[in-house]
Amino acid sequence: MDIEHHTLVGFAKSFGLFYLLAMAAVALLYACWPANRSGFDKAARDIIEDEDKPWR
Repeated sequence: MDIEHHTLVGFAKSFGLFYLLAMAAVALLYACWPANRSGFDKAARDIIEDEDKPWR
């Protein structure tokens, strides 16, 4: 079975597109999941609360 280059490139581009869309959907679901809200809110507050002190 001989696979031509343009066939392989087309398959790779299609699979890569669907993979990228699936990973974006997973990241969006994770970020919008209600149980994760407290962790994101804490991270946002920690950045602002620790800003007035020196790094060490």
